[in-house]
Amino acid sequence: MGGHATFGPNAMASDRQEQRHGLPRALIGVLGYVALFAMVLLVPAGTVRWPAAWLLLGVLFIARVAGTIVLHREQPALLAERSKPPFQRGQVGADRILLPAAMASFAGIVAFASWDVWHRQLLGVAPAWLRALGLVAFAAGWLVVHAALRANAFAVTVVRHQAERGHTVSVAGPYAIVRHPMYAGLMWLILGLALWLGSTAAAVATAVPVAILSLRIVVEEKMLARSLGDYTAYTRRVRWRLIPGLW
Repeated sequence: MGGHATFGPNAMASDRQEQRHGLPRALIGVLGYVALFAMVLLVPAGTVRWPAAWLLLGVLFIARVAGTIVLHREQPALLAERSKPPFQRGQVGADRILLPAAMASFAGIVAFASWDVWHRQLLGVAPAWLRALGLVAFAAGWLVVHAALRANAFAVTVVRHQAERGHTVSVAGPYAIVRHPMYAGLMWLILGLALWLGSTAAAVATAVPVAILSLRIVVEEKMLARSLGDYTAYTRRVRWRLIPGLW
């Protein structure tokens, strides 16, 4: 898969050093992510006495740490790429709007669910059985996301043609089922989060980030079809983008 490059001794030594230091930096990034997530979750609630929130944070922490360690072992170059800023050279113009919008909408669902549960309950509280399913969906969503990352060395944060990395179409693992399994995982974990916290209104509002992700898929597929010669054949072989039988 992909192209190849020839590196001198200094470049290879630099790569080895980068990989050695990459995991500690990545884990520090995970801690920062979880801390920010906790702030967005707990501040709107106005309390830290919320067992459901702490359990959610525990699942998030375990999923992110375990996923980072596995990715560092199997896809260290991808881990380094995903640590880069959300605005990069070669990024598709529309993605400069859609990516921050997707990030903001995800954070917005977390904050809105927290605020709704503790202060409004606009559409009532989800029943216990549905909340339990929500936690399962949240954990399963992260598993799907990490499976996609392991299968696709080009699953970077931004939408761009990675010619310098020998960009090719990924067809292994979950990519044999749907064309955008990482987005599918994100969709389920966002919905699961809202349900687990108990906010029916936030569960309905997940339509906003899902719509943004869907627009991003359209933009990404246009770029891939234009840049990768075998992507169109892949779309004929794997028909569904997010949900088999639906879209």
